[in-house]
Amino acid sequence: MDPERDVLQQKERALHALLRECGSVLVAYSGGVDSAYLAKAALDALGPGQVLAVTGRSPSYPEAQRKVAEAVADSIGLPRVEIDTHELDDPSYAANPRERCYFCKADLYGRLVAFAREQGCAVVLDGSNADDLDDHRPGLIAARELGVRSPLQEVGLRKEEIRALSRHAGLLTWDMPASPCLASRISYGTPVTPGRLRRIEEAESRLRSLGGWRDLRVRHHGALARLEIDPGGLAGLVEPGLRGQVIEALRDAGFSSACLDLGGYRRGALNEGQSAAPRIGLDREGGRAGEAEGGLIELGIDARVEDGGADGEIAVLVGGGDCLATLLVGAREVVVENCRAAGFRYVALGLY
Repeated sequence: MDPERDVLQQKERALHALLRECGSVLVAYSGGVDSAYLAKAALDALGPGQVLAVTGRSPSYPEAQRKVAEAVADSIGLPRVEIDTHELDDPSYAANPRERCYFCKADLYGRLVAFAREQGCAVVLDGSNADDLDDHRPGLIAARELGVRSPLQEVGLRKEEIRALSRHAGLLTWDMPASPCLASRISYGTPVTPGRLRRIEEAESRLRSLGGWRDLRVRHHGALARLEIDPGGLAGLVEPGLRGQVIEALRDAGFSSACLDLGGYRRGALNEGQSAAPRIGLDREGGRAGEAEGGLIELGIDARVEDGGADGEIAVLVGGGDCLATLLVGAREVVVENCRAAGFRYVALGLY
């Protein structure tokens, strides 16, 4: 007997029981790992006549993800419709405060609750999971205010458990990377606009066409793009040919400068260090850049440090491929730690 499998089965049984109690449901459906599994569980528990999946369509929702949502729905016989959302028309959302997700979800869930009434669905569900309670998720507040339930969270299912259950169910999303909205790539305080969202979507699409990275994000810091990829993929960018293709992709998408995050891709990167503002406005010789450069010299790394981003939150190391090669031989994590200790929120290698 496998204890872990037994726990999963218990949680899945609890989920099905919860769904049956709902009677009929509208699922907020993006086609990601969580909402796809929730929709499949609802179909299994209630049957297709009692389940409607609704996808919110807006400039912040990637077209590639919409196609995945459509393919998954077709593969499992999921009734699905799309509705337009208008979060960008809300100045509170467009200003991109740290609570941006609240305003987005309030718009989406408000429309879904009204649509559910029209369609005769008793309960609106979303795919929030138990791991989301450990992150900054203001959208959860909007869900509670509007009576939207989160069954995966209620039965204690975490992301990796949902992946395991999705694999067992034969869902093509089981191993799919997380795909949050495009606005999550824009640093807080930089307004969310259709043009910025298009630029991010185009850049990520071009980079994915190069292949080789499971997870990547193009973080928007004004004219500067900060690229996050799997830490294991950093070594590939030592090769000038691939690095040149990455630079071309980011330039073609409209970014005038770009850097490669040495911390690699990690979930919730824009929330890092939000409780303490970075030290800014210090002179190079006596400030953060000088302190960080001193650490590089001690490690034998030939690079200078520049403040990057709208508020100087990024330590941009200006070096090149040789610098990256040196960093990858045991020094990368030390450099990241030293630069963060100097007051930078992110540490990256300048690409152009």
